[in-house]
Amino acid sequence: MKQYHYLTVGVLVSIFSILTSSDSEAQRRPNTNFLPYSSVSFGVGTSHYYGDLAGYRQFIKATYIMPRWNLGIGYTRQFTPHFAARASFTWARIAGDDYTFNKGNLDKNLIQYTRNLHFRNDLKEFAVSGIYNFVADGRNSGVRAKLTPYIFGGIALLAHSPEARTPAGTDAGEYEAQKWVKLQPLHTEGQGQPGYEKPYSLVTAAIPVGFGLRYRLNENFNLGFEIGYRYTFTDYLDDVGGPYADPSVLQGLATKMGDRRQQQFAARYKNAPDRYTILTEMYNAGGQSQADVLNALQTPERGANGLLRDGYILTSFQIHYIIPGKIKCPPIK
Repeated sequence: MKQYHYLTVGVLVSIFSILTSSDSEAQRRPNTNFLPYSSVSFGVGTSHYYGDLAGYRQFIKATYIMPRWNLGIGYTRQFTPHFAARASFTWARIAGDDYTFNKGNLDKNLIQYTRNLHFRNDLKEFAVSGIYNFVADGRNSGVRAKLTPYIFGGIALLAHSPEARTPAGTDAGEYEAQKWVKLQPLHTEGQGQPGYEKPYSLVTAAIPVGFGLRYRLNENFNLGFEIGYRYTFTDYLDDVGGPYADPSVLQGLATKMGDRRQQQFAARYKNAPDRYTILTEMYNAGGQSQADVLNALQTPERGANGLLRDGYILTSFQIHYIIPGKIKCPPIK
């Protein structure tokens, strides 16, 4: 997996080098005389998760099946007519659910449906990005381009903590039903036990890349739309990444949350639907259906073991306030 990380970082560095060098060249031209300016922004939009519970191989379905929300603020400095840098903070929620994603396609996704996992995760992302404008600005903020398409890329620090609901109905046992709990402290895949991986970190890095469109509303404000993908350096935004743990190494609530294949209800819902009846009917039908159900119940893999780690897409509708700058007057001779 490391080779993918090095390749991605290398591509971003190359892009930034090209952009900065080309803009530096433009600044050397005697007729440029660009006056840098700054802006602050606020945006709202949607969040879309991709990972073990909504695979990249079904990208379109993963995009629309369980969208959530995000809020963001940012500070941007326009250094040249084409190049800017931005610092931003985004709070985004992502979610996934085996029952919701797979209930309409059991022929293809029976193992994922039987797995019966779900999660939600509130992400706190701080990012620093470079922005390249395809349409050059004028010499100062007052003569900005009317419509500016752009691309961006950078690096982000991400804090997260996946959660899931405790079992519902008769599955709840001795535990309080329908309560959201944090999953990382439960070590649902045996993390921290002898022979298992260490507990995953709740802070990780991500690489944001994307494109946007900015419209000059008036001298002081822009409107914008942006869409960007975040490739993360963790496979545990959803608390799912490896094989099922031996039940003997799980303790307390982890015994209910780590392996939910035998639970009757899809617990993410408050009025949890019965998802086990259809499996019982398939098993009782015998033949290949019975074999498929047995295979789904006995598979050792909890995670998808895919090539890509967890990621997410953010869309954002934004308003930008242009911070007034000082106008440089030519010297009096």
